[in-house]
Amino acid sequence: MRRDGPRQLNLTRKSPVTSSAVQFEQLSSVPLAVIRRQASASDLSRVVPECCGLVWNAVRAQQAQAGRHVAIYWDGSIRLEVGVELYGPFAEDGQVVCSATPAGPVAWATHFGPYNGLGAAHDAVRRWCTANNRRLAGPNWEIYGHWQSEWNTNPSQIRTDVYYLLTS
Repeated sequence: MRRDGPRQLNLTRKSPVTSSAVQFEQLSSVPLAVIRRQASASDLSRVVPECCGLVWNAVRAQQAQAGRHVAIYWDGSIRLEVGVELYGPFAEDGQVVCSATPAGPVAWATHFGPYNGLGAAHDAVRRWCTANNRRLAGPNWEIYGHWQSEWNTNPSQIRTDVYYLLTS
């Protein structure tokens, strides 16, 4: 299981997220349409957007109702699922299959800024878990905000929510 998350990815920590910004709650599973991949850390910046586009095209072709893009990191070998939230029916189409986010207790934080600073949010959640005697259950995931045109000129507004499943 991926317990060290993005630390293995050597992501730059440009905008720290404080432990006080970490939230704890019980989440229900969210249905997804995804593509399953195994990737190296150096390939993530290519694989995640590529898979998001492929899944979005499949969802749009079916006129399915969909939400934000999601990447779930299942383990330390970077076995991942990349896709979109589903708000209605979707028929699997080739490599685009149905899945869901994990359900259960989570610790999470919101990162504002370019994706190369996401490591700060991952670090903050892991620090919060240590400080609050919470154990990581394995998977973690990122939910990317809907792209807004102003993000092209002000990337500090890009929103990504980072979640870690915890043991009960």
